[in-house]
Amino acid sequence: MKRQLYLSAGLLAVALGTIGIFLPLLPTVPFMILAAFCFARSSPALEARLMAHPRFGHHLVAWREKGVISRRAKWSATMAFGVSIAISFAAMAMPLSLIPLGVAVICLSWIWRKPEN
Repeated sequence: MKRQLYLSAGLLAVALGTIGIFLPLLPTVPFMILAAFCFARSSPALEARLMAHPRFGHHLVAWREKGVISRRAKWSATMAFGVSIAISFAAMAMPLSLIPLGVAVICLSWIWRKPEN
């Protein structure tokens, strides 16, 4: 039962990460990191396939081995949060539009404190 839950969560994370490739509001690599975590507990074959992926694999390996985030990924996250904040200010009334800003400040402060490779 636990294995199926991890497998389902991993597949959902891959789906959300794939959507994140096309939408600036959803991050891609964090969902792939979550998927690798879930697959490690449910499907070693899917985990190996994800870790060997030509686009995301090196990010996942760097995160798993050293806990690092590339400078390019940090700037990409910063830009995506900027777009999200701009959309929220345009689409939502105050004070609700401050929620994405608060989330961005918390998340980006964590991201920018992580070491780089």
